[in-house]
Amino acid sequence: MNFFISTINLLKDIMQSRKLVVELAKSDLKTRYLGSYLGILWAFILPTINILIFWFVFQVGFKSNPVDNFPFILWLMPGIIPWNFFSDSLMGATNSILDNSYLVKKVVFRVSILPIIRILSALFIHLFFIAFLFIMFFIYGYKPSIYNLQVFYYLFAMFSLVLGLSWITSSLVIFFKDLGQLVSMILQIGFWLTPIFWTTKILPIKYHFLVKLNPFYYIVEGYRDTFIYHEWFWEHYNLTLNFWGITGSCLLMGVFLFKKLRPHFADVL
Repeated sequence: MNFFISTINLLKDIMQSRKLVVELAKSDLKTRYLGSYLGILWAFILPTINILIFWFVFQVGFKSNPVDNFPFILWLMPGIIPWNFFSDSLMGATNSILDNSYLVKKVVFRVSILPIIRILSALFIHLFFIAFLFIMFFIYGYKPSIYNLQVFYYLFAMFSLVLGLSWITSSLVIFFKDLGQLVSMILQIGFWLTPIFWTTKILPIKYHFLVKLNPFYYIVEGYRDTFIYHEWFWEHYNLTLNFWGITGSCLLMGVFLFKKLRPHFADVL
C-alpha cells in the first residue's frame, strides 16, 4: 500500500514539474553543444551522417538487396532511428544524477525528473527524425497512411521503457560507478542482437522466440509495421503483452529503487 502511494506521489511530482522539465530539457540540449560553431545543429547532423554511413556500407559496399520489395534504406531507417533515441536517452538518463549532483546536495529538487529531462532532450531530436522518415518515404513515392498514426503509440511505448530502465540505472550508478560503462557495453551488444540490419527470416524458426523476448524488437518491428508493412500493434497481441509486461516491471522496479535509494544520494555524492 505504501509503495502504491509513493508511486502516485512520484507521478504527481512529475506532473507538477512538467513545465520545468520541458524548459530544462531545452536547456540541456543547448548546453550539450555549447561552444561549438554549429551548436545544436550537431544533434541532427551526427545521427544523419551515421545513418548515411550505414546506408553506404550495406547498400553500396555490401550491395544489400531490397527487403520485402522495399529499398534497403527505407527498411533500415525505421529500425536505426528509434534505436538512436533509445541508446542516447538511456545513456544520458543513466548519468543524469551524477552530472547534476549539485542539485541533489545543495537544494531541494525533485531528483526524479533528472532522467526525464535527458529523455525529453533526446526526444526533441527523435521527433525531427520521425519527420525525416515521412519525407524519405514520400520521396520514394510512398504516401502517408492511417497506419502512420500509431508511431505515437510506439513512441509512448519506447518512452515508457527507457523511463523505467533509466530510473533503475540512474539510481544504481551512484553506488556502482562502473554501471555506466556496463550500460554502454550492453547497448552495443543489443544493437547487433536486435534485428535492425538483419531480419529474423535468416534464423531458424526455433530461435525466433529468443529474439522476440528483447523488448526493443517490439519497437523496431512496430516502426516498420507503421511505415512499411501497415499492420496495427494489436494484431501482434503476444508481442504487445510481452513488451508491456517487461516495461511495466521495469517501471515498478525503477520507482521502488528510486524511492528506496533517494535518501542516500546526497551522502554518496
